[in-house]
Amino acid sequence: MAVHCETMSDVRREIDRLDRELVKLLAERQGYIEQAGRIKGQRSAVRDQARIEDVVQKVLAEAEKAGLSGAIAEPLWRLLIEKSIEHEYEVFDKKSAAE
Repeated sequence: MAVHCETMSDVRREIDRLDRELVKLLAERQGYIEQAGRIKGQRSAVRDQARIEDVVQKVLAEAEKAGLSGAIAEPLWRLLIEKSIEHEYEVFDKKSAAE
């Protein structure tokens, strides 16, 4: 829950704090994406449309509970997923080239 702010300086300080935390969480998420790229046996397994939709639905349910607009959550996560898939392809391709 957002803390009450009196000034724009307060707002910006809190946003900057949250951004630092988000970067840490996204880096952790990326680590799991990299493990998936290492673990998956076939390049065609990198994109899993059913899993994409499952993740988005779970995020939307959590967003609703947390008071995050679905209009923010859904496109943001779809972009995050697409960029994660691109990264996973890179990891998979590097692994395959090294074998």
